[in-house]
Amino acid sequence: MTGYGKAEGVSGERKITAEVRSLNSKQFDLSVKSPSLYRAADNEIRAVVSQSLVRGKIDLYINCESSAGASPVRINGPVFAAYHRQLEEIAAGCGIGFGEDPGGLVSAILRLPEVVENNAESLGDNEKAVLLETVRAAVDALNGFRESEGAILMADILERVGRIEAAVAEVEPFEAERVETVKNRIRENIEKAQLSCDENRLEQELIYYIEKLDVTEEKVRLRNHCDYFRQVAAGEDNAGKKLGFIAQEMGREINTLGSKANHAGIQKIVVGMKDELEKIKEQLLNIL
Repeated sequence: MTGYGKAEGVSGERKITAEVRSLNSKQFDLSVKSPSLYRAADNEIRAVVSQSLVRGKIDLYINCESSAGASPVRINGPVFAAYHRQLEEIAAGCGIGFGEDPGGLVSAILRLPEVVENNAESLGDNEKAVLLETVRAAVDALNGFRESEGAILMADILERVGRIEAAVAEVEPFEAERVETVKNRIRENIEKAQLSCDENRLEQELIYYIEKLDVTEEKVRLRNHCDYFRQVAAGEDNAGKKLGFIAQEMGREINTLGSKANHAGIQKIVVGMKDELEKIKEQLLNIL
């Protein structure tokens, strides 16, 4: 979900620049920083962003530059002169030298009421349209960045899903070996203890014990989860959360497979599966 987009637009003598950045987040969290002139269009700006960006921590920066001749700030000459004249008269009446610090005097007068006027105009319809189009273009640029990055991430994720499926097949050769190992160990322990037992009863107990270690259901469910993961990744938009849920289910089957392993070779394969799954979950944080 990380990304960056920038766009520029021009309305009259104003140049509008919009920059948008996104970071990973489970929810949609938008922060907008814009000039006071554009605050009136804040709701429309947020609507434009929220329509395209579903999830993530979004920071939108809007800047407006005006040409020198278009500056809305103006010094009121007559008011400035009136203040200057009054101060000169007061200084003369008090016997104070006037004009010894012209820079400080000018600075003081400029801070007096109504000397500096801000004639900023309200946001017109044409400028608002340019503003919203610029924001939309910046969001589109961010989405383009996300799509190119997302394609690379998804290819990596699906490759890891394939590795987990391949690892499931690697478990099967160890299963028959494991059954024989369990049978031999139980019989050896009975012989060492010099116990006598009914062979039929022993076979029943062995079957019960081996069934508890059977991992066929876990393998089937894990393969189904992998298939479903691919279907959702290929056929649904904004599937990041759903893929995260499927990855959790894959983790449950892998954990159960590990708890039933009872074989060093299978445990090693399970550890490899868990490693791949953790990397999948980490990458899914970047998928919408």
